[in-house]
Amino acid sequence: MRRDDPEQFTDQEVMRRVRDGDSAALRYLFDRYHRRLFAFCLRMTANRELAQDLVQDVFVRVLRYRDSYQPGRPVAPWIFRMARNASIDHLRKGGREVAPPEDGEDWVDPEPGPVPVERLQRREELGRLKQALDRLPEERREVLMMARFGEMKYAEIADCLDCSVGAVKVRVHRAMKQLREVFLEMTREAAS
Repeated sequence: MRRDDPEQFTDQEVMRRVRDGDSAALRYLFDRYHRRLFAFCLRMTANRELAQDLVQDVFVRVLRYRDSYQPGRPVAPWIFRMARNASIDHLRKGGREVAPPEDGEDWVDPEPGPVPVERLQRREELGRLKQALDRLPEERREVLMMARFGEMKYAEIADCLDCSVGAVKVRVHRAMKQLREVFLEMTREAAS
């Protein structure tokens, strides 16, 4: 491993280079984070093109606000905070574009099976889950997106939301409880 190879640098080292004016080093952060950020933005907006645009916006913001990064701090929460802010900015501008995914395209069916009825039921449940997520208040949906789909640790989410880890745990618990209630209500409605 060569220590002068940016691919071998930690996120903090890459971000230090970006802060010092090496904007080419940003591509290493992009390679490391763009998929997770895309998944997060996609869940927040339910729009593939918009999610791609928001990811691009996040990296423009990383360059623009690189001086706000505090050296030695984890990079992931800082970048996800920018993704969160980009999504919120878009939604505040009246851009709440929530449409259920077509044929489950955004919700991976991890159990491809030969029984079409079971697959159809699974797809319907996934669609209901997506709709239930969309019915949650923004702050609850957001914390679930970070914890479940953004694959962030509670400490990273706490840093991103500027709160304690305990507060994040409570928020995730409450969000999951409300999601479960909304999902069950929608399931009862669908059955009647």
